[in-house]
Amino acid sequence: MLTSLHIENYALIRHIDIEWGHHLVAITGETGAGKSIMLGALGLLLGQRADLGVLYDKSKKCIVEAQFDIEGLNLGEFFATHDLDYDNTLILRREILPSAKSRAFVNDSPVSLPVLKELGPRLIDIHSQHETLHLADGDFQRSVLDNYQGGATIRHSYDEAFATYQEHKRHLEQLTEQEAANRKEQDYLQFLFDELTDARLMNDEQEQLEQESQLLTHAESIKQGLVEASNIGRTDDNDGSALGRLQWARNKLKQIAYHPEVEALANRLDSSLIELDDIFSEIEQLSDRINYDPQRQQQVDERLNLIYRLEKKHNVDSIERLLAIQEELDQRLQGIAHTDEEIQHAMEQVDQSFSEVQHWGDLLSKHRQQAAVEVVQQLQPTFAALGMKEAQLKIMVTPSFDYHRNGCDKVEFLFNANRGGEFREIGKVASGGELSRLMLALKSLMAHQSMLPTIIFDEIDSGISGEVSSRVAKIMQQMSQSLQVIVITHLPQMAAAASHHLKVHKQTEDTTTVSSIRQLDHDERIHEIAVMLSSEPPTPAALATAQELMGE
Repeated sequence: MLTSLHIENYALIRHIDIEWGHHLVAITGETGAGKSIMLGALGLLLGQRADLGVLYDKSKKCIVEAQFDIEGLNLGEFFATHDLDYDNTLILRREILPSAKSRAFVNDSPVSLPVLKELGPRLIDIHSQHETLHLADGDFQRSVLDNYQGGATIRHSYDEAFATYQEHKRHLEQLTEQEAANRKEQDYLQFLFDELTDARLMNDEQEQLEQESQLLTHAESIKQGLVEASNIGRTDDNDGSALGRLQWARNKLKQIAYHPEVEALANRLDSSLIELDDIFSEIEQLSDRINYDPQRQQQVDERLNLIYRLEKKHNVDSIERLLAIQEELDQRLQGIAHTDEEIQHAMEQVDQSFSEVQHWGDLLSKHRQQAAVEVVQQLQPTFAALGMKEAQLKIMVTPSFDYHRNGCDKVEFLFNANRGGEFREIGKVASGGELSRLMLALKSLMAHQSMLPTIIFDEIDSGISGEVSSRVAKIMQQMSQSLQVIVITHLPQMAAAASHHLKVHKQTEDTTTVSSIRQLDHDERIHEIAVMLSSEPPTPAALATAQELMGE
């Protein structure tokens, strides 16, 4: 339940701290005093968006902080899912900065607004006057039945089954669309793959062919150069060749090798002659091997042209990339070949998930039909207590074979306010006062079916007076035995029935207006209720009636 609320720099509120009590809490005050402003501040804690217009002082940040006792609410899984620290005392905090930036915290851990929006409905149900219009809304009418007794578990299972079914349907549709697209391009992909496969490409082949092409292109000039080099080293006249002259020089040195250094030089020259002789021998051998082969030249050029054409076609610059594309094409073609198997598997998944939808949808339909009868039976005494003895509610649950996000039923609330009248759609025949009392009766029933710790009514008693007011107050008291009920009211009977009474008032300070709230003690409650009965100052008769309402 809500235990405390701190609001700072919000709308007409400069700074207030509210301690909330158990059971029924009444909030009273003049129209425009700021009672609904508190609901707006609570709305921020429940994830509603805000702008700088909420700042009382535009230069300071707005702070709204609430403390809840959540023991027994089974919120441990929620906290674990969002990686939040759990404690039986929960603190929600929201800050709106002058820069328009917003920050939210759960137990001092920063969170996003979607997290607050998910957590909020598990803590507080805020019901305002305009929400009576929801009575005519099909989603609300279904929710009344779905949340009755064990229906929430069935509805949750149906929602999960339907979400899985929708996911499998989307997957099947994607596969079917992909198959159609694949079939269109399969022939082209096969052509590309075959073209690369038939080329029998090999890594490093291009580099080797380019080198061979260069050699073949310059074969004649290479051979001529080798021959000329060989002629320099060797001629028929050894004395005229380079080697012959060097041999002559070596022999001369050996003839005068009396000097040790000359001998060393002769030996070095002798070694060089051996190396040079070997070099010129290899030159001659290489020259003999090199011959221009126009047929091989043509083969190499054709192979290179094929490689260059494929690289240009696929916009790559290497055989490695062509081979990678070949592998990708192979995988795509294999995928197309296996699409039929995937589609068959996807169809089986759709059928299986639809069976789950049917199973839970049928259970949900049965629950709704049973709940429709029991809800009407339980509401009838409350209608009488609220001054609608002749009013009757009929809940029509019409099953169909069309399974959608809300099940397979059409749920419709029909209302008849007078004996012998005709049942018609609730939004077309019920008056504003009847709608308010109908909603109060439903909220009273639903409150006992849920684990919700706190419910707030914003002037749900509007348009109610006389004896009915006392009955409404009694119903609120009964509700507050199992949960915290906070009601913003203009009814003195409601204020008298409350366990705690808060009063909101506004006052002018210099040139500004501020709103504040405080808890009333016993005598102040008598005075406030008397004012609600008459005027300020209250008459003696109003004071006496106020005391009577308080049970004195």
